[in-house]
Amino acid sequence: MSSDVLYIDDSDRYSRLRLIGWWDQDKIRAAKVLVVGAGAIGNEVLKNLALLGVGRIWVIDLDEIEDSNLTRSVLFRHEDCGKSKAIAAAEEVVNINPDVKITPIHGNVITDIGLGLFREVDVVIGALDNREARLWVNRSCWKVGTPWIDGGIQEISGVAKVFVPPDGACYECAMTENDYRLINLRYSCPLLKREDLMAGKVPTAPTIASMIGGLQVQEALKLIHGLPVDSGMALVWNGQANNFYKTGYQRKDDCLSHDTYDEPIELSLTAAAATADDLFAAAAPHFGGKRELTLGLDRDLVVSLDCTCGNSRRVMQPQQLVGAGDAKCPDCGQTAKPRLEHSIDAGTPLAKEKLAALGIPPYDIVRIGDDQKEAVFLLAGDRTAVLNS
Repeated sequence: MSSDVLYIDDSDRYSRLRLIGWWDQDKIRAAKVLVVGAGAIGNEVLKNLALLGVGRIWVIDLDEIEDSNLTRSVLFRHEDCGKSKAIAAAEEVVNINPDVKITPIHGNVITDIGLGLFREVDVVIGALDNREARLWVNRSCWKVGTPWIDGGIQEISGVAKVFVPPDGACYECAMTENDYRLINLRYSCPLLKREDLMAGKVPTAPTIASMIGGLQVQEALKLIHGLPVDSGMALVWNGQANNFYKTGYQRKDDCLSHDTYDEPIELSLTAAAATADDLFAAAAPHFGGKRELTLGLDRDLVVSLDCTCGNSRRVMQPQQLVGAGDAKCPDCGQTAKPRLEHSIDAGTPLAKEKLAALGIPPYDIVRIGDDQKEAVFLLAGDRTAVLNS
């Protein structure tokens, strides 16, 4: 009998995939992917990852399902209305393929995901609808060297962009002055979030969500297999003209996103249990025993809202979670001024607060420095809870 005969095992759900010459199902099974956003594009991305048998997925979204989502989201049903998008999508992913382990996170990618998870995964796939979150994901991926794939849609047109740090152009390299202006418009005079600008609705059809989500996962497959990708390029589809083209971005040497961290020093601390002073004590040996250290905050902390009438309210939330409506003084109705902190010094009252209370999420990588140098530290005590959740 000829040894060239190919046998197909129809009991193997991945048998047709294995027919692809360069395919390695073991790499797919071992892959770890973070999906940011579980809306229209996120649904398509998650569906495809489930069909492929990607071994480990995390998905984060802060929204709940509405009736208007049902025309564009393949994983949602009418009875899901009111449920967390991330949780409902994760439940359906397991129904599609029980081989996949998926962790849903009902939260905000800016405030609820630590850099440790960004560092842990093989690729991040963005299914977002605003520039601020995209910029945050871009900077996070660049800090830890994880490639990410952005996707955007409007009506029946869309774009997929691949970014591979540390070389080449990134998402921020392609941002214009108008992009920065629109991000800044999200925050009002007291530097707090304006809710009315956060609720923009983008007109889209399910067809383009399928196309862009499919492109994103296809590029992720190339990255997982070590195949070449067009980094710093946009794949653009004009649905009305049926026109598909590629465009490249020029790398900006002074881009703020190009801040790549060194290998972090692991500390067996958790964000929930450790205080900033605990962190300083654990980090001190790496600074020659010095205790006059400073913790840099990646998320500006609103410590309090202080009104001219004398009313002061403790907040202790990242700036991204405090709305302009929260600044209205309950005593006089005026707009209170937020007290913002960008860093925490050792020995100060705020240094006695738990790291979580300072806006630091679990399994994050934090920056600590003195007047001579700065180092980065991983809150490794959170690893098991985050990765095995």
